[in-house]
Amino acid sequence: MQLVQATRDALLKPLSTVVGIVERRHTLPILANILLRKNGSDVSFLATDLEVQITTNADFGVSDDNAATTVAARKLLDILKALPDFGDVRLGLDSGKLTIQSGKSRFQLQTLEAADFPVLSMPEQWDVSLSLPQRTLKHLFNTVHFAMAQQDIRYYLNGMLLVFEPGLVRTVTTDGHRLAHNATAIDGVQERHDIIVPRKTVLEMQRLLGDTDELVNIDVSSRQIRFRFGDVELVSKLVEGKFPDFARVIPSNYTRHFDVSREVLQGSLQRAAILTTDKLRGVRLQLSQNQLKISASNAEQEEAVEELDIDYEHESLDVGFNVSYLLDVLASIKDETVRWSVQPDANASVLMTLPEQEEFKYVVMPMRI
Repeated sequence: MQLVQATRDALLKPLSTVVGIVERRHTLPILANILLRKNGSDVSFLATDLEVQITTNADFGVSDDNAATTVAARKLLDILKALPDFGDVRLGLDSGKLTIQSGKSRFQLQTLEAADFPVLSMPEQWDVSLSLPQRTLKHLFNTVHFAMAQQDIRYYLNGMLLVFEPGLVRTVTTDGHRLAHNATAIDGVQERHDIIVPRKTVLEMQRLLGDTDELVNIDVSSRQIRFRFGDVELVSKLVEGKFPDFARVIPSNYTRHFDVSREVLQGSLQRAAILTTDKLRGVRLQLSQNQLKISASNAEQEEAVEELDIDYEHESLDVGFNVSYLLDVLASIKDETVRWSVQPDANASVLMTLPEQEEFKYVVMPMRI
């Protein structure tokens, strides 16, 4: 039975969309597969790891027949990538195998029953429903994702806090050493809802979202979140647990500030980082009258020093940081100027903000060097 006939690139687009969540290591063999469903000319591609599920559709089905099967996602992707970029590719089902034909090339892949493929069940009713432009949601994710924890025993830190409240949606991440916060105005929310979106879902959404004003429809329940945009639907389970009170972590009474060029600061830190040790990654920042001195050294007694002119007329300050924590935030924002707010205490956290984005806040704890 013929299922699909399309160009190689037309087939690669939906397959590349869903294959990102297919785990290379899995407990169930069928989780290495994608579910192909054909309803007339409409063909859907679905992948899941039991926590996240992505579906996309394309209009290149052959005939009016309905059919469904599952096939190894990465094998199919690798075959399509390896095929020459001319002529059509035909997919068909033959004796329990998926056949792939293009020109004089022919492949057969083993399939598993579509009925055995695990599909996430949806709630009957969503607690929150709203829409945001893709570029706005992508910006919210991009400006905080780097502060998520990775495989932390405090599982609620391995994701991003999404706060929906009347007139505002917030994104917050922390790994216990730093915290990133951003927010944007929204409509359609009547009461506050706090949820934790898994790290994998955040990274997958960053990959899928475009810099466009096309809307993303967001639906939230107590255990799931659903994003729908273009031909894509992503459904994710939520992380259970209570996220730390971010409002208590963000300083609100700092009175000592200075502005610095993001590119100049980023370049200075990147150069200083060359002489840090892989384990500590520590740099010293020394503030004095109208000057910021950045220095780093290592066990071989090598040293790097960078000096920047700034507008600062407060007490001197000598404080150490993990340089990766500073470079992460500078790589994720695009603004020309970064504002630092400090206290005359080497043990106090530093607050970084953006003059053009009042909702963005980044708090980073110092380290002993």
